[in-house]
Amino acid sequence: WGNRTCPQCGTASPARQRGPDYCAAMIEIEQATSIHIEAVGRLFDLYRRFYECDPDLDLATSYIRERIERGESFIHVATIDGEAIGFVQSYPTFCSVDAIKRHVLYDLYVDESHRDAGVGARLMDAARDAAIADGAKRVDLETAHDNAPGQHLYEKLGYERVEGFFTYSLEL
Repeated sequence: WGNRTCPQCGTASPARQRGPDYCAAMIEIEQATSIHIEAVGRLFDLYRRFYECDPDLDLATSYIRERIERGESFIHVATIDGEAIGFVQSYPTFCSVDAIKRHVLYDLYVDESHRDAGVGARLMDAARDAAIADGAKRVDLETAHDNAPGQHLYEKLGYERVEGFFTYSLEL
Protein backbone atom coordinates (compact mmCIF):
# COMPACT_ATOMS: atom_id res chain seq x y z
CA TRP A 1 0.00 0.00 0.00
CA GLY A 2 2.77 2.28 -0.71
CA ASN A 3 5.00 4.49 1.24
CA ARG A 4 3.30 6.77 3.76
CA THR A 5 -0.08 5.93 5.30
CA CYS A 6 -2.39 2.97 5.63
CA PRO A 7 -5.38 3.56 3.34
CA GLN A 8 -7.73 1.94 5.87
CA CYS A 9 -6.73 3.66 9.11
CA GLY A 10 -4.47 6.52 8.04
CA THR A 11 -1.58 5.40 10.26
CA ALA A 12 1.80 6.60 9.05
CA SER A 13 4.12 3.73 8.19
CA PRO A 14 7.28 3.15 6.16
CA ALA A 15 6.97 1.46 2.79
CA ARG A 16 6.20 -2.22 3.13
CA GLN A 17 8.50 -4.52 1.24
CA ARG A 18 6.68 -7.73 2.16
CA GLY A 19 3.67 -8.88 4.09
CA PRO A 20 -0.05 -8.15 3.99
CA ASP A 21 -1.59 -4.81 3.09
CA TYR A 22 -2.54 -3.50 6.52
CA CYS A 23 -0.79 -1.84 9.40
CA ALA A 24 -0.13 -3.04 12.93
CA ALA A 25 -2.72 -0.59 14.29
CA MET A 26 -5.46 -2.67 12.65
CA ILE A 27 -4.48 -5.82 14.56
CA GLU A 28 -6.38 -6.52 17.78
CA ILE A 29 -4.70 -8.57 20.51
CA GLU A 30 -6.77 -9.98 23.35
CA GLN A 31 -6.60 -12.74 25.92
CA ALA A 32 -8.29 -15.84 24.54
CA THR A 33 -11.53 -16.92 26.19
CA SER A 34 -14.08 -19.63 25.46
CA ILE A 35 -15.29 -17.70 22.40
CA HIS A 36 -11.84 -18.12 20.81
CA ILE A 37 -11.43 -21.89 21.34
CA GLU A 38 -12.28 -22.98 17.79
CA ALA A 39 -10.24 -20.25 16.10
CA VAL A 40 -7.18 -20.75 18.30
CA GLY A 41 -7.58 -24.52 17.95
CA ARG A 42 -7.32 -24.11 14.16
CA LEU A 43 -4.17 -22.01 14.51
CA PHE A 44 -2.71 -24.45 17.05
CA ASP A 45 -3.26 -27.30 14.57
CA LEU A 46 -1.35 -25.30 11.92
CA TYR A 47 1.39 -24.59 14.47
CA ARG A 48 1.72 -28.31 15.25
CA ARG A 49 1.88 -29.12 11.53
CA PHE A 50 4.74 -26.63 11.23
CA TYR A 51 6.58 -28.85 13.73
CA GLU A 52 5.78 -31.89 11.57
CA CYS A 53 2.93 -33.28 13.66
CA ASP A 54 0.10 -34.98 11.80
CA PRO A 55 -2.97 -32.79 11.27
CA ASP A 56 -5.43 -33.30 14.12
CA LEU A 57 -7.85 -30.43 14.54
CA ASP A 58 -9.85 -32.27 17.22
CA LEU A 59 -6.74 -32.83 19.35
CA ALA A 60 -5.57 -29.24 18.88
CA THR A 61 -8.96 -27.76 19.75
CA SER A 62 -9.37 -30.05 22.76
CA TYR A 63 -5.93 -29.06 24.06
CA ILE A 64 -6.70 -25.34 23.73
CA ARG A 65 -10.14 -25.83 25.30
CA GLU A 66 -8.57 -27.52 28.34
CA ARG A 67 -5.96 -24.80 28.82
CA ILE A 68 -8.58 -22.03 28.59
CA GLU A 69 -11.23 -23.74 30.74
CA ARG A 70 -8.73 -24.76 33.42
CA GLY A 71 -6.85 -21.45 33.37
CA GLU A 72 -3.57 -23.34 32.98
CA SER A 73 -1.95 -21.02 30.47
CA PHE A 74 -2.05 -17.51 29.14
CA ILE A 75 -3.22 -17.45 25.53
CA HIS A 76 -3.47 -14.29 23.47
CA VAL A 77 -5.02 -14.17 20.03
CA ALA A 78 -4.41 -11.67 17.23
CA THR A 79 -7.37 -10.80 15.04
CA ILE A 80 -7.99 -8.55 12.11
CA ASP A 81 -11.56 -7.83 11.07
CA GLY A 82 -12.66 -10.62 13.44
CA GLU A 83 -10.42 -13.28 11.85
CA ALA A 84 -7.91 -15.03 14.14
CA ILE A 85 -4.50 -14.70 12.49
CA GLY A 86 -2.07 -15.66 15.26
CA PHE A 87 -1.69 -16.70 18.87
CA VAL A 88 0.86 -16.96 21.65
CA GLN A 89 0.72 -19.26 24.67
CA SER A 90 2.76 -19.15 27.85
CA TYR A 91 2.70 -21.13 31.07
CA PRO A 92 3.35 -19.81 34.57
CA THR A 93 5.99 -21.65 36.57
CA PHE A 94 8.88 -20.93 38.94
CA CYS A 95 12.66 -20.78 39.00
CA SER A 96 13.88 -22.19 42.30
CA VAL A 97 17.49 -21.07 41.77
CA ASP A 98 16.47 -17.43 41.40
CA ALA A 99 13.46 -17.90 43.74
CA ILE A 100 11.10 -16.17 41.30
CA LYS A 101 7.93 -16.74 39.36
CA ARG A 102 8.50 -16.91 35.61
CA HIS A 103 6.55 -17.66 32.45
CA VAL A 104 7.62 -20.09 29.75
CA LEU A 105 6.58 -18.86 26.35
CA TYR A 106 5.92 -22.09 24.54
CA ASP A 107 3.88 -21.41 21.41
CA LEU A 108 3.94 -18.52 18.94
CA TYR A 109 2.25 -18.84 15.58
CA VAL A 110 1.17 -16.37 12.91
CA ASP A 111 -0.72 -17.57 9.86
CA GLU A 112 1.60 -17.53 6.85
CA SER A 113 -0.48 -14.98 4.96
CA HIS A 114 -0.13 -12.49 7.84
CA ARG A 115 3.58 -12.68 8.54
CA ASP A 116 5.92 -9.68 8.23
CA ALA A 117 3.27 -7.29 9.51
CA GLY A 118 4.27 -7.03 13.18
CA VAL A 119 1.77 -9.63 14.44
CA GLY A 120 4.41 -11.80 16.12
CA ALA A 121 5.94 -8.84 17.93
CA ARG A 122 2.53 -7.67 19.13
CA LEU A 123 1.75 -11.16 20.45
CA MET A 124 5.13 -11.39 22.18
CA ASP A 125 4.46 -8.02 23.82
CA ALA A 126 1.08 -9.27 25.05
CA ALA A 127 2.73 -12.37 26.55
CA ARG A 128 5.33 -10.18 28.29
CA ASP A 129 2.64 -7.86 29.66
CA ALA A 130 0.59 -10.82 30.94
CA ALA A 131 3.66 -12.24 32.68
CA ILE A 132 4.33 -8.90 34.38
CA ALA A 133 0.68 -8.62 35.47
CA ASP A 134 0.91 -12.18 36.85
CA GLY A 135 3.91 -11.24 39.00
CA ALA A 136 6.53 -13.03 36.91
CA LYS A 137 10.06 -11.69 36.90
CA ARG A 138 11.17 -13.35 33.65
CA VAL A 139 9.90 -14.89 30.43
CA ASP A 140 11.89 -17.84 29.05
CA LEU A 141 11.54 -19.59 25.71
CA GLU A 142 13.27 -22.21 23.59
CA THR A 143 13.48 -22.27 19.83
CA ALA A 144 14.95 -24.48 17.16
CA HIS A 145 18.56 -23.81 16.15
CA ASP A 146 17.43 -23.23 12.56
CA ASN A 147 14.58 -20.84 13.41
CA ALA A 148 16.43 -17.73 12.27
CA PRO A 149 13.29 -15.55 11.85
CA GLY A 150 12.17 -16.40 15.39
CA GLN A 151 15.62 -15.77 16.82
CA HIS A 152 15.76 -12.40 15.07
CA LEU A 153 12.38 -11.41 16.52
CA TYR A 154 13.24 -12.54 20.05
CA GLU A 155 16.56 -10.69 20.05
CA LYS A 156 14.92 -7.58 18.56
CA LEU A 157 12.48 -7.65 21.49
CA GLY A 158 15.30 -7.87 24.05
CA TYR A 159 15.48 -11.61 24.72
CA GLU A 160 19.02 -12.83 25.32
CA ARG A 161 20.39 -16.18 24.23
CA VAL A 162 21.39 -18.36 27.18
CA GLU A 163 24.59 -20.32 26.55
CA GLY A 164 25.96 -23.24 28.51
CA PHE A 165 22.79 -25.29 29.02
CA PHE A 166 21.37 -28.38 27.36
CA THR A 167 17.69 -29.26 27.26
CA TYR A 168 16.76 -32.81 28.30
CA SER A 169 13.43 -34.60 28.15
CA LEU A 170 12.05 -37.82 29.64
CA GLU A 171 9.01 -39.43 28.01
CA LEU A 172 6.55 -40.76 30.60
